[in-house]
Amino acid sequence: MVRRAFTLIELLVVIAIIALLIGILLPALGKARASARNVLSQSNMRSLGQSSYGYADAFDDKIFAYNWKGGVQYDIYCGQPQTGGDDQEAAALQNQHILRRLTNRCDGPDQIRRWLTRLPHRRYSHLVLFDYLTSAQPEPIAASPFDRNLLNWQADPFDLSTVPYASRPLDNHDTDPNWLKLNSRQRWAYASTYQVVPAAWNQDRTPSYSPVAQTPHLFTAVGNVPLGGRKYSEVSFPSAKVHMFEEFDRFSDAEGIAWMYPEAKCNLLFFDGSVRAEQSSDCNVGWRPQNPGQLWRQAYIPLDTFPLWYKGDHTDRWFQYFRWTREGLRGVDFGGSEINLPASVRNNPNYPG
Repeated sequence: MVRRAFTLIELLVVIAIIALLIGILLPALGKARASARNVLSQSNMRSLGQSSYGYADAFDDKIFAYNWKGGVQYDIYCGQPQTGGDDQEAAALQNQHILRRLTNRCDGPDQIRRWLTRLPHRRYSHLVLFDYLTSAQPEPIAASPFDRNLLNWQADPFDLSTVPYASRPLDNHDTDPNWLKLNSRQRWAYASTYQVVPAAWNQDRTPSYSPVAQTPHLFTAVGNVPLGGRKYSEVSFPSAKVHMFEEFDRFSDAEGIAWMYPEAKCNLLFFDGSVRAEQSSDCNVGWRPQNPGQLWRQAYIPLDTFPLWYKGDHTDRWFQYFRWTREGLRGVDFGGSEINLPASVRNNPNYPG
């Protein structure tokens, strides 16, 4: 029996069927890969939550945070004693001490002084948990598998060519010149995808740190604000109050949706240790501690290499939700009304509650 070869038409039909099958399967494979990454990201957050309980057991129920105090002299590793003028400067020194100890890298005294202007609590709070995490640095579970920026920086911490603003001047998205300084750029690899809410290290009411109008990446304070020392016993609604959150929802949109957009559905670690992905629009809108009687909204300003606007631009203002919970640790993010909500906010036509 003679085997008949494929005709050109039959070959084209087979190729078309294969292409069709690939077109059907690829999106499913992409969704499966994204789901696996999302599960791993939530696992990272649970591990951070479990580590935070180990810290609390060792430090009298304290929520993990920088605990060095202003006016006290500390050895910043490599035999360089330094004193911070206030708690924020002391925290910056402690941040330097931890990084030096973990990496065995030492900078000169002039470099240390430049670090004092930076508030390390947002992207680097996890560093105080080093005794309860892995021995690797940069810390693997500090990075979401969705966070391509941080994964690239972690792969080679000595390569500063890919960190924000490494190769070009500031653009009109962010006008803070501190991003160009070497001391800011060289620690990006040791940052975390998962941000700690300010209430975990900050006071609930004035004097406290507060968001600034120009950018979500900086906080401001009036006077000498005591930092750290917050306790789990101060949290009134542990299952309804966010402790840590992903800055961007990269599961719903691969490009990333900043937490302040109502459509964002970021992974959240709550104070009871649970991890859930909740839509921001389902959260209470939050506040600005220095102006509790006003409805507070803020622009999203992308840093270099960070996701651009999901919609709108730098002129649009969005609620801050769980990052700035009304009444801090005593407040509620999901499943209940805002605590001590003044009538001036409740009656505002822009208040969605």
